[in-house]
Amino acid sequence: MKGNITFTMIKPDAVADGNTGAILNRIEGAGFRIVAMKKTLLSKADAEKFYAIHRERPFFGELVEYMTSGPIVAAILEKENAVEDFRKLIGATDPAKAEEGTIRKMFAKSIAANAIHGSDSDENAQIEANFFFSVRERY
Repeated sequence: MKGNITFTMIKPDAVADGNTGAILNRIEGAGFRIVAMKKTLLSKADAEKFYAIHRERPFFGELVEYMTSGPIVAAILEKENAVEDFRKLIGATDPAKAEEGTIRKMFAKSIAANAIHGSDSDENAQIEANFFFSVRERY
């Protein structure tokens, strides 16, 4: 891979609402290259493992339930400064506070149903990408 990577998931609400294509168009339009992508349904065990950092938080059970409520689209994205640029593209966690034109401003319903996940650091991007994709699945 040439540039930096980040990891994203289009969340169950956005997939169910038929926004996958529009979101992917915004991502590619912002200069990101899709290195790997799959549509999948998270098991409860996988969701609990992926979000283990939040296990002690009061919203953990709700988060796991939400993330297993329907299919997600997981992807590894490549671009220089990928993590920071992607965080700007998706906008604030609370769509009411997200800047105009960001993915969450356009597609999120609430803080909980916020349409999309984006890695918060280069280290977490690698961990999250490795959670979903083997090396042979990356192009």
